Amino acid sequence: MVTLAHLSDVHLAPLPHVPWTALMNKRITGYLNWVINRRGHMHSDTVSALVEDLRPRNPDLVAVSGDLVNLALRAEIERSAEWLKTIGPAEQVAVIPGNHDAYVPGAVKKCRKAWGEYGTGVTLDDASYPFVRRAGPLALIGCSSAIATPPFFAKGRFGRSQAQRLERMLTALGEEGTFRTVMIHHPPQPEATSPRLGLDGAERFRDVIARAGAELILHGHLHQSIVTAIPGPSSEVPVIGVAAASTAPETGHPPARYNFFEIEKLETGFSCVMHEYGFEAMGESVVHRLELRLH
Repeated sequence: MVTLAHLSDVHLAPLPHVPWTALMNKRITGYLNWVINRRGHMHSDTVSALVEDLRPRNPDLVAVSGDLVNLALRAEIERSAEWLKTIGPAEQVAVIPGNHDAYVPGAVKKCRKAWGEYGTGVTLDDASYPFVRRAGPLALIGCSSAIATPPFFAKGRFGRSQAQRLERMLTALGEEGTFRTVMIHHPPQPEATSPRLGLDGAERFRDVIARAGAELILHGHLHQSIVTAIPGPSSEVPVIGVAAASTAPETGHPPARYNFFEIEKLETGFSCVMHEYGFEAMGESVVHRLELRLH
C-alpha cells in the first residue's frame, strides 16, 4: 500500500510588516481583505496543529496544492519555503503554486526559486509543468494554474501547451498501470466557481481527462471540503477539494482539514480509501472526520 496526503490554501499567518511601497498594486486589495476578513479566521497555530497530526502518519507523498502565501511578499515567500520543511523532506513533499503565490507579476518565479526541489519533479521537456513524482504505483502529477490577475480577480489558467504535455504524460503513465493523481490549484468542474475566480481552460482540462484518464484529481482554492467527479474514458474520475489549512474552528468558516489516501494496487485495478482529518466547526482538536472509498 502507498499513502498520499493532501492539504492546500495554507495562507501563512500573520502577515509580515508590509511597507506602503509594496501596496502600490493589486496587493492593496489583498491587504485590506486580510485586515478586514482573513486575519480573524486564518491562524498559524491551526496550520501547525494540522501538520503535527499529519507528520506521524508518514505518508509516502504529500501534495500541497498552492496558496502558501497571501500577498507574495518576499518575507512571506521565504517563510513558505521554511514551512515546507516542517512537513518533510523535498522528496516526500510536492507543491504547486496557487493564485496568491502568483499575486503580482514575477511572484511565481520567486516562489519556485525559494521552494527549490519541493516544487519540481520529472518533466517531459524544459517546461516546469506538469511534473511527476512517483511512489510505488502512485504517480502524482503537478500542474500549474497560477497566473497574476487584476484586482478583484482570482482566476487561473490551464493553457493548450500544458494540456498537451499532461495528456502525453497521463497516457504514458496509464500504460504503465500507475495510479494517476493530478494536482491543480483551481477546481476543474464547470460549476465550481464564478468566472472571476474560476479556471480559464477548465473545459480543456476536462477534455484531457476524458481522453487520457486519471484515477484522482486534487485541488484547493475553494477553502472547503468537496467531493465531485468529472468524466474519464470509461468511468467518472473523483475530484477532491480540501478546506484551507489555516482556517481556525469556531469562526463560521469551514475549518482546517487534510485528506489522507490509502492506495493499493489490485489484480483488477486499484483500491483507494480517503480519510479526512481536521477540526470540527466547534472544537480544539484534529479528529478523524470521514472515511470514503473512491475506488
